[in-house]
Order: sequence, then structure tokens, then C-alpha cells
Amino acid sequence: MRRLVIASFLIASSFAFADRPITVTLIHSNDLHAHIEPTKIKGQGYGGYARQATIIKRTRATEPNVLLLSGGDTFQGTMYFNTYEGLADLAFMNAVHYDAMAVGNHEFDRGPKPLGTFASLAAFPVLSANLDVTGEPALNGVIQDSAIVTVGGEKFGIVGATTPTVTNISSPGPTIKLKDLHDSVQAAVDKLIVKGVHKVFLVTHIGYAEDQALVKTLHGVCFVVGGHSHTPLGTPDLPGWPKSQGEYPTVVKDSQGVSVPIVQCWEWGKVFGHITLDFDAKGRLVRWRNAKPIVVDSSIPEDKEIVSMVTAFKRPIAAMEGQTVGEAATALPKETQGGGDSLMADVIADGMLAATAKGGSVAAFVNSGGVRGGLEPGKITYGELISIEPFGNTLVELDLTGVELKAALEEGVGTGGELNPSQGSSYEIDRSKPIGSRVLSVIVAGAPLDLAKTYRVTLLNFTANGGDAHQVLKDAKGARIETGLIDLDALIEYVKAHNPLSAERPKRIRVR
Repeated sequence: MRRLVIASFLIASSFAFADRPITVTLIHSNDLHAHIEPTKIKGQGYGGYARQATIIKRTRATEPNVLLLSGGDTFQGTMYFNTYEGLADLAFMNAVHYDAMAVGNHEFDRGPKPLGTFASLAAFPVLSANLDVTGEPALNGVIQDSAIVTVGGEKFGIVGATTPTVTNISSPGPTIKLKDLHDSVQAAVDKLIVKGVHKVFLVTHIGYAEDQALVKTLHGVCFVVGGHSHTPLGTPDLPGWPKSQGEYPTVVKDSQGVSVPIVQCWEWGKVFGHITLDFDAKGRLVRWRNAKPIVVDSSIPEDKEIVSMVTAFKRPIAAMEGQTVGEAATALPKETQGGGDSLMADVIADGMLAATAKGGSVAAFVNSGGVRGGLEPGKITYGELISIEPFGNTLVELDLTGVELKAALEEGVGTGGELNPSQGSSYEIDRSKPIGSRVLSVIVAGAPLDLAKTYRVTLLNFTANGGDAHQVLKDAKGARIETGLIDLDALIEYVKAHNPLSAERPKRIRVR
């Protein structure tokens, strides 16, 4: 009798964990960067948590089995992060019931503690298999390698991964150790499969190209939700939007020849990912359909619950605009010095370099049109700095050859979108010469430009993506790192660190 009972229990257990055919709707985001409110592009507003909430609630109301995932970098990018260190974003994510999130590099921008607070209060798992957090008390036990979530009565495994460059581009501190990306991810996948969980998703914050390379070395992963590279996939051709850089989903064969779809949805919640997935009775992904990122525009009404939440979070931010950040010891005008660079542009470029030097940048350049005002001697407020850099551009680190860098400077002089350099870099221009040969005697990081050398420089995403007719920057083939850092934040931190603020007088752009 006892053997019969045990046998019956084992049979029942095996059926409890057995897969059955199921259709799941995956919706996802990545690189929200605290963009709680919509972002303006060509006068149109895109994104915003209140509109995203409407999409999420509509999807759950019309499609029975919904999985909601994040590819990370919820932190950093607006005054909301400066004020709440991710907790305003968490209030939204908890309210709409995210199922899991990858740890992004910007989650460490203020060290491990804010991430620890975020993860401990999250109603969903925060994941990274390749980060060893056991030596960090703020994170040990709250950051997991993987998690199992149940959707429609079926178990789904979720494994997280973080860019291995996190120690260079953020501030995780000495207690966080990196594990081998492939080995740690595959080990986490294998553990889930041993537990009888065959439908395994990977949520990553490593980048679009890196996702594809990683998948080719793995087995057992059925789907990847990515982030970090801010890659638009399958996005429409709208005014001011970048061109789509690949198919949604992008399909790659894994190490055993199995097709694995990879998705990512640009940045800041301006689009929201949506795809329907069909699984068979063995837990295999056999089909995907309805694959199209949703444009989060004004045609989507704002969810009233989230609107009230945003309104409450915004009140202290509005008051903060009048607060003093520092003091200007001298006037820092927007106007150029005899046709060269402006002192305000010098300060902005120096702040950009200070914010990204850890990532390897040796110089920074701000386009003249990105400087919308100057400062008078006296106190400096948040509101003034916002008016000087109002566009919400982010900082991009770009590897340029000496030839490309000189050509980019030439384009700036030729089109009027001149690039103002950071301290230690300078160049001379002669406008009487033909276009393409006006830039003379370039100095980068204190040394003459070497045309054969590669330089990592920091730019605004506007110019890095070709704004102000900077085609050379747009077409550059070197590494392109979307830091997610907002230009205003870099300026604010620089003003605080150099109070009272002044600028060096030697011209960085000298005009013959």
C-alpha cells in the first residue's frame, strides 16, 4: 500500500510539472531611464508611464496569458531619478505588475545601496546571473540569478544578465564581482531545466549585437528580451525617429541550431514591445506572431491611476527648479568668443567629459546649437541649468579614428554645427579655405591629433546620431556606447563639483 501511495504521488507530481500547449503574450520595455513623463520629438510626445499603463492593462484585458519583462536601466536620466533614486519608477512597475527585470549598468550609478532598496521593495524579481553580489550586504539575497514565474498555470524560467562593462561605465564598487557571461547564464538555464522548467527566457542588459553573439553559444533559451544598446527594432519611420536597425524579432540560431527570437524596443518607453508566443506540449517555442512594437503616442489615453501617481511625484521636482545648485564666479555667456567657442559651451563639454571619463573618453564635444543660454555671476539654480540644456539629450561615447574626428570637426565648421571641445582639446579654423579643409592644428587630450589613432570621445546623442548634419558621426564604425546619462545631469554634477564655477579663458576654437 505504501509503495502504491508513493507511486501515485510521483505520478501526480510529474503531471503537475508537465508542460502543456500554451499561448503567451509577451510585452516588454527596456532603458526607461526614469522617463516617467512623455518625451518630445518634433513637437510630439512619446512614451510616459501613464500611457504605458494603458497598454499593459488593455493587453491583460484582451489576452489571457501575459508576461511583462524589463531589459533594465530603469535608473538615471531625469529629475525623477535625481529625486527618488528609482523609487518613483518602482511605484509604477509594482502597480502594473512587472514579472521580472534585468539589472542594468545604470542601476549602479549611485552605488549598490539604491539598487538594494529598489530590489528589496520590488514585487518582482530583479535578475543578473553574471554578477556575484554575495559580498555586498545591500544586494546579497535580493538580486537573483533566475526566477520562476507562473503564467496561465505554466512555469516560465527567467534568467538575467548584465553588461560585463558595468565596472567601467558605472559605480558598482569593489564588492561586486563579475562572473563569466556565458558560463553563468548557461548554468542558470541548466538549473531551471533540471527543475523541470523548459520555457526559459533571458532578460539581458548587454546590447543587441552582444545578445546575438551570446545566443549562438547557449542552449535551452527560448526567447531573449534585451536592452542597453537602445536599439530600435521594427520601429516606424516617424519624424525625428532613428531608422530601425533590425527586424522585430531578430532571430538567431543557438548552439544546437534552435531558432531564438531576440527583441528590444529602443528607449524611454517611446515604444512598447508586443509579441504572441505559441508553445507546444514539450515546452518548445513553435511559433511567434503579432510581433510589432507599439508606438506610445498621444492616441493612447493616459491611465488615471498612474496620472495621479505622477502628479504627486512631480510636485517636489517643480519646487526643486528654484533651488540653488552652485554659484558662478564669472559670467559664462552663450555667445562665442570672436567667432570661436563659448565659455558656457566649455563648461558643458567639461561636464560631459567628467561624467564619462571612467568609460574611457578622452575628450567631449558639444554642438553649438546644444547650448541654449549662459550664466551671469551669482547663484545658479536648477531652473537656469534646465533652460541652458532643455532637450534631454543623452551622452554617447563613440570610438573615432583620427581621420573621422577631423572630418567631423570639418563638417561642424562647414555646416555651422561647430563642435566645442572639452578642456585639453582644441583646434584652429580658417573659414577662408574651402569646405573640408578649414580645420587646422587639432589637439586632443593635450596632444596633436594622430590620424591613425582611435579616440573615445563623448557627444550628445543628437550629434552622434547625425544631428546638425554630422553624417561622419552617424556613419562611424567604431564602438558606440549609449551611456543613458542625461546632459543636464552631467552639467549639474559638474557645477556642484566646481563651485564657485568659472571657465578657463584660452580659446578652444581659435579663428584665423
